[in-house]
Amino acid sequence: MKACYPAHLPCKVRTRLAALLLACLAAILLPMACAEEEEEATPTPGGTPTAAVTDTARPAAQVPGITDTEIILGADCPLAGAMGAVYAMIPQATEAYFNYINDTQGGVCGRKIVYKLEDNQMDPAKGAEAARKLVERDKVFAMVGSLGDLPHSGVWDYLNENEVPDILVSAGAHKYGSDPEGHPWTLQMIPDYRIEGTFFGEHISRNLPGKKVSILYENQDYGYDGLAGLKDGLDPDKNEVVSEQSYESTAVSVRSQVANIKNAGAEVVVLYTTPGYTAQAVKEADQLDWHPQWLMSYVNSDPIIFQFVSAELMEGAITIQSYKMADWTDDPAIAEHHRIMRDYNGPSPSNFTVYAHSLGEVAVEVLNRTCDNLTREGLMDAVESLTDYHSDLLLDEINVTFSDTDHTALQTSRMLKLVLHDGKGAWEYFGPLLVYEGGVVLEH
Repeated sequence: MKACYPAHLPCKVRTRLAALLLACLAAILLPMACAEEEEEATPTPGGTPTAAVTDTARPAAQVPGITDTEIILGADCPLAGAMGAVYAMIPQATEAYFNYINDTQGGVCGRKIVYKLEDNQMDPAKGAEAARKLVERDKVFAMVGSLGDLPHSGVWDYLNENEVPDILVSAGAHKYGSDPEGHPWTLQMIPDYRIEGTFFGEHISRNLPGKKVSILYENQDYGYDGLAGLKDGLDPDKNEVVSEQSYESTAVSVRSQVANIKNAGAEVVVLYTTPGYTAQAVKEADQLDWHPQWLMSYVNSDPIIFQFVSAELMEGAITIQSYKMADWTDDPAIAEHHRIMRDYNGPSPSNFTVYAHSLGEVAVEVLNRTCDNLTREGLMDAVESLTDYHSDLLLDEINVTFSDTDHTALQTSRMLKLVLHDGKGAWEYFGPLLVYEGGVVLEH
């Protein structure tokens, strides 16, 4: 392009204008050239890339809960009160396992695990408050093992909206594992109550045909899912449901519900009740001189239930589980569990602490798979890619599997029966392995 200047300007001035014009032109063209260079540039092998490269991993300081020395995890759980007396041992046992990993392996990804617990008081509002403290004040990397169906209903929307991993929740309501599209950041560790109820229904129709069935359930998701599962599993041509009785979680007594069930002629009673109400129901039935076949949700499957009601009154009661029993001390994995709980300030070993230890193992496994991309997104990718993971604390042939379309860890169990040995109660497995697949119960 030829530059044109007014003829009457002196040559010196024209020269300065030409230089100015060239400088302006260079200022316009240089960014364009640089942009093209960046698009075409490739990293130098073994050296620094010659242009910006997109990387999903961020520096530790930019990832909440990740420092050069720590990975901060959190959980909201019942830690005090009546529910804390039963279930606080679960997060405490998980914490003991994390302390063991910190001591013997230096933590994960070269960082110590810090596990922060907040009391949700088994209340949705308190659960929401606890979760906000952990996320906004303590800056946790992820929530791991939060406990309680009712309180988690006030937590999971907040965590998903803020894209905080909400993994391995100890909440068995069907919704927590069945909505990976609507709640992609939540994954469920304990068995789904609806699946458990299906196991119960199938067992009753297969082994107790003709018996009249009733259910006593808590008036919330826990109970609704148990009721739905029971009806899914029962064969209506073999068993009739003669009474459905619910109670509020704040109820003082379930005496009237138990009387209604007896008067309906029930011979088999399914309990979707927490340990205190389970004990009440069994005691009330005994006072009525009525002893049906009890099936009760696995939330009662720990020897701690014997602190609420005598084993003699519960003899023959049935529940489900997926783990080795805490009293199998001849088993190397259970013996090691006892040692870890003892050496790392854990609670007294029980069936619940065995579960909690296993939860900690799964958490450590997925964290170790995240070391190359220690971000919240990287953690979720690691959890959703976990396939057929087996802890030695699980029964043989029972594994943990997640995917981006399935957020429930355990869908395989066996039946447990309460038996007496020298007047003392114990839970013992019987029957085949039960596998829930496509809404159908398969026996292995």
